[in-house]
Amino acid sequence: MNRRRVLDTGALRHWPLPTIDAGCDKESRGRVVLIAGSREIPGAALLAAQAALRAGAGKVLVATGESVAMHVAVAMPELRVVGLPETSLGGLDPSGLSQLDTALRRASAVLVGPGMQDEAAAIDLTQALRQRHPELPTILDAAAMGGATREPVAGHPVLLTPHAGEMAHLTGHDKGAVLDDAESAAREAARWWNAVVALKGATTVIADPLGETWVHENANPGLATAGSGDVLAGLMVGFAARGAPLLQAAAWGVAVHARAGDRLGAVGFLASELLAQVPALIGSLAPLDRGRFTPVEQTPSAAQAAPVRRSAG
Repeated sequence: MNRRRVLDTGALRHWPLPTIDAGCDKESRGRVVLIAGSREIPGAALLAAQAALRAGAGKVLVATGESVAMHVAVAMPELRVVGLPETSLGGLDPSGLSQLDTALRRASAVLVGPGMQDEAAAIDLTQALRQRHPELPTILDAAAMGGATREPVAGHPVLLTPHAGEMAHLTGHDKGAVLDDAESAAREAARWWNAVVALKGATTVIADPLGETWVHENANPGLATAGSGDVLAGLMVGFAARGAPLLQAAAWGVAVHARAGDRLGAVGFLASELLAQVPALIGSLAPLDRGRFTPVEQTPSAAQAAPVRRSAG
């Protein structure tokens, strides 16, 4: 049965993120593995990685092309960076996935896709990842989304983040039809792919395979800028690493991302400028990040149940 809800401030306050204890360490805040970037778009990995840390994740490992790995590491000293072999088209060679097995076994969540080139290689890498680590909370963005939609893998749902054009590409439907009925498009895709789907736009629709649907309205054209989607995907994986289920990670990512844009105005800000807005916004939406790290109101529900946390190792 379809359940439609509006994702507004009241909904977020009654659906707080998992608590971060005042005495926590970086291991207990969650580890992110981020597979992203390419020779032409290394900045996508940086935007997503910083967003994950701003969202509260404790540690982030970035796996990117070996030709740009050192540049990414120097640009952001908070990261651990692994260089992977590249294809002739500038993508990440799926053979390099074995280099990440230890990190993936210890990870709390993984994000694949921002800034990746060579769609065929991205799909092969994603499918190999899902086969090797089907239990790992996984967010797929951009070119990596085809790895979940072409041959869905049994196991836990993944989170996909298409805009209307990407949804049309993935489903073979007309983009206009997707825009005309975004809610139906998102629900149908979520059921078919066994995935949480965040169909992005001025009206963003988030649906899970069981029919639960959240709708978020925000028509800020400033968010339609290069790198904005990388920031959004990074927020989602950061929230997932903290222990939020994928549906909640998607909802909070969409809401915080939109509100960060609203704080900066309309057209003219950069995607990187969204990042500094995130910590205060999280605190304003739910007081779990203010000193005691304890929500004022915590209403238990099935939607709040966090996935089993893996060993920090």
